[in-house]
This record gives sequence, structure tokens and C-alpha cells, in this order.
Amino acid sequence: MLKVQDLHAYYGKSHVLHGVSFDVRPGEIVALLGRNGSGRSTTAKAIMGLVHWEGGLDWKGQTLAGKKAYEVAHLGLGYVPESRDVFPNLTVHQNLLLGQKGSGKGSRWSFDDMYQMFPRLKERQHTEAGVMSGGEQQMLTLCRTLMGDPDLIIIDEPTEGLAPKIVELVGEYLKTLKHKGISVLLIEQKLTIAMHISDRALVMGHGSIVFDGTPDGLRADAAIRKEWLEV
Repeated sequence: MLKVQDLHAYYGKSHVLHGVSFDVRPGEIVALLGRNGSGRSTTAKAIMGLVHWEGGLDWKGQTLAGKKAYEVAHLGLGYVPESRDVFPNLTVHQNLLLGQKGSGKGSRWSFDDMYQMFPRLKERQHTEAGVMSGGEQQMLTLCRTLMGDPDLIIIDEPTEGLAPKIVELVGEYLKTLKHKGISVLLIEQKLTIAMHISDRALVMGHGSIVFDGTPDGLRADAAIRKEWLEV
């Protein structure tokens, strides 16, 4: 579905990504791991057209070159940024409504699906998003992106700052996406959740992919974990 080939990305004159290559297949969860500053979030932003990039980015055989973020989203890629962006003065239900494409007919997801997945959102559906906790806002951002019915969802640090119980819930949520046929590119620091639910693991270091293999292969590679993952 997604093919990244020899990807370079820049912030002004700063060269951040150096020839990143990988792919994400249909119905697959791929974990993109690495320390802060390794280039993981920049990779996501490049795919979504939010930073200047060079190289190859193909989605279902179509290049993403020259496309703006909203155009990329309309092609079926969903993005959940680390910043948990919500519309603070709108209610939970209104935030979800803004994520919906068109009338929502034919979508794999409904409001009931979101509220069943995260009952806390149903309890707070008439609450303004700005007064909710970080964990609740994370749930809302994930669900709002799903309301757009993406075929691939890129999720940046979904468990950052969340209580262990919520982390476990997010992990189950991501497995639900896979069962619905949605591919996931999971950007994470926490090895536990990523290794538990992923089909493949990528490790980034200094703007390049330094490991591409199975979670079992990464568990067996102590040198990679020590140099690029363990703090």
C-alpha cells in the first residue's frame, strides 16, 4: 500500500532524513521505533506532506509528490500527531463529526463504534474537548481520524503520558484496526506494546533505517537494541 524509497526530508537547510526506505502492506501493523530525534516523526510528516521531502513516496501505486496534507488525507491516509490536536471549544461529538468524510455512508466506522471502543467518550460526548484529560484527548484524536475511514493510519506516540490501563486499551484498539483491514504505521518508544502487536519492526537512527525485520528478530538483536533503543 505505502512504499517509501530513498526518502530525504528537510527543515529549512537542516537535512533530517537520509535515504529512508520501507513499505507497509495491506492489513499490517508496522512499528517505527527509535529514540527521540531519530527521525520517526519527520518520516510521518513527510508522508503526510507536512515537510519538504525528496525521493519516493507512493500510495497504492500513486506518487504523493506535490500533494498537500488534505489531499493525502483524502486518498485514504490518516494521521494522529503526537500533539493530540483537538478542537478545544467543540464537544467530543462535534470533534468526531468534523473527522467524518461526507455523509459517512459506506464507512467502516460509526459514532456507535467509537463509543463502544472507548465508552469514556460516550460519557463525555457533550463535553468540550479542551477540558478533558490527556488520555481522553488521545482517545478522541484516534477516533476522529478513524471517522475519516482511512486505509492506513499513522499514529505518533499514542501511549505517551498515558496510564498503563489506557496503554493496554490503545493496544487492543490497534489490533481492532488490523482486524478491520486497516494498516497501521505505529511510531513508538515503548517496546512492550510495539513488539506485542506489530507484524514488523523498523528501527531508526540518525535519520536512517538501521533495522527492518520481525519483532522476534529485534528481540534477538541485542546490539541494535542497545545502540539505538535502550536509553
